[in-house]
Amino acid sequence: MGLKRRTRELALQMLFQMDLGTVQIKDLEENFLPQASAPEAAKEMSLVLVKNIWDRVSEIDSTLRRFTEHWDLARMAGVDRNVLRIGAYEILFDAEVPKSVAINEALEIVKRFSTEESSRFVNGILDKLEKKVS
Repeated sequence: MGLKRRTRELALQMLFQMDLGTVQIKDLEENFLPQASAPEAAKEMSLVLVKNIWDRVSEIDSTLRRFTEHWDLARMAGVDRNVLRIGAYEILFDAEVPKSVAINEALEIVKRFSTEESSRFVNGILDKLEKKVS
């Protein structure tokens, strides 16, 4: 598995825990990351990614709501919601990541951690977002 994919997977795990409201970034930095089975570079990059996403989570969620017809973000599966946040962040704010790569990575990760149905759902939302910002 590539470094960027492992970075995104670690970010998903941290965002999921933060989304539950039981931990903060500093807790993950002190307790989760040291125990994570990943290269140090992936740990460092995932922490930066999580901080960047969490700093803009309200804006990201607001944008996602425009593309999630008949779906309340709070009622979505936590994995799906946080994969969408990662993909949306990369599409909207990370010029180094091609939009098609952001979508493809989100799909691969959601297939691994969620369901096949979820991958179609995530693809539909991120595809609409990508078309709107292109």
